Amino acid sequence: MKKRLLTYVMLLIGMAAFSQNRPKLVVGIAVDQMRWDYLYRYYEEYGNGGFKRLMNEGFNCENCQINYIPSVTAIGHTSIFTGSVPSIHGIAGNNFLIDGKMAYCAGDTTVQTVGSDTKAGQMSPRNLQVTTIGDELKTATNWQSKVIGVSFKDRAAILPAGHSADAAYWFDKKALCFITSTYYMDKLPEWVRQYNGKIQSEIKNLVKNSKTGEKASDLVQYYPYGNEITLGMAKGAIKNEHLGQGKTTDMLTLSFSCPDIVGHRYGTHHQKTREQYVNLDKQLAELFGYLDEKVGKGNYLVFLSADHGAANGILQNQAHKIPSDGFFVDKEEPALNEHLQKVFGVEKLSQRIMDYKVVLNHERILSAGLDEAKVRKAVVDYFKTRKSVAYCFDLEQIPMASVPALIREKAVNGYNHERSGDIQIILKPGYYGVWREIDGGTTHGCWNPYDCHIPFLLMGWGVEHGSTQAECHITDIAPTICSLIHIQMPSGCIGKAVVQVTDDH
Repeated sequence: MKKRLLTYVMLLIGMAAFSQNRPKLVVGIAVDQMRWDYLYRYYEEYGNGGFKRLMNEGFNCENCQINYIPSVTAIGHTSIFTGSVPSIHGIAGNNFLIDGKMAYCAGDTTVQTVGSDTKAGQMSPRNLQVTTIGDELKTATNWQSKVIGVSFKDRAAILPAGHSADAAYWFDKKALCFITSTYYMDKLPEWVRQYNGKIQSEIKNLVKNSKTGEKASDLVQYYPYGNEITLGMAKGAIKNEHLGQGKTTDMLTLSFSCPDIVGHRYGTHHQKTREQYVNLDKQLAELFGYLDEKVGKGNYLVFLSADHGAANGILQNQAHKIPSDGFFVDKEEPALNEHLQKVFGVEKLSQRIMDYKVVLNHERILSAGLDEAKVRKAVVDYFKTRKSVAYCFDLEQIPMASVPALIREKAVNGYNHERSGDIQIILKPGYYGVWREIDGGTTHGCWNPYDCHIPFLLMGWGVEHGSTQAECHITDIAPTICSLIHIQMPSGCIGKAVVQVTDDH
């Protein structure tokens, strides 16, 4: 009995000692579709408490790059919080192949929605094959830490928080409320139900007073209100779940999704995009002020990055004589199959083009008795003739591809042989995937700097003011945070801590 008691006391002492070497709360923020240069494009319009506070009080890694393709939302959020790449962490896109069938990154039909009557809650992190910062934090504290994820988008709440998170909350655009799934709990906490009642009342007033005639979900996601209610959920989690108030370090993962939704529709230079970032700056200032009050300035560590950037719009580029055009996916898919049918006499040898990768119909190729290597070569040869394509290569033959080393490395990191497509298409700079017609909006997903140069800023506990132009990668974010708070890096991490941040710690 005395031996057990001594062991328990020593455990408590050990946990207390560790807690002195960690902040009370870690807050990881991802801004969906935030180009690095937005820090400076709107700098004069920012106040002193948001982005400027991060830059002027914290540490700014000016040259943070995404080191894989495709640069899309699910992968970006996963890579920030795992320090890993699709080849290892398994999140190969927003949608990808599992056992040869298309699957959604966070989809899980074994769980049910909590908080509404829709199917929007059939989500979990089970497709993620590695641990996150939050998973490692909970492990380091014997699961005494709380980890909660909040976002407008499901995948941006679920994947950053990790497998062992206490909760993840996202917005149901049909039910107009925040929900979760039975992966985490059987019913919403009372504070979430009360908050949902508040925002549903506000949304009704927005619709009633709207002069545009837009439906409720659009009034939420295309205006700063979507980020506002996401911030409200984050503050609610801090207050009601007592994050940063206990004896061990807690973690909040927070993603602001609406800049991406607005950017896709309106593009990088539209007034609505400017409005998103000027208002987000105010919302960040509100969050940091709230953290100062509830947790204490210097007692929390916050970091901010982005899942990807965005290309300047094709129409905008063309208007200023910059080479740019569309890769029309809806036309390229049938055109490829027509070409392959002429060559091999078999219909629909390609299933789809997904994230600039061709997904072959392996069953049809096998049943027709075709040599798959010849089909692969025919696809590569076909796309090499297309005006918008710079390179095309077989993903099983990446080392043999005659492409720049940077592109080769990104392709290797982004290729998961169980979940990705078969043939990689690399578009010319200024070109990107378009469906139906070119409009004033934009997208992302390519290797280029406009899609892959992202912000990485840290502020608070253990962070000295400064900046560096040294190149780092999205995969270096997680090991940097883990180094600062003295925990093991996630299980699939390939990144390295940014020594300019950690050396003085």
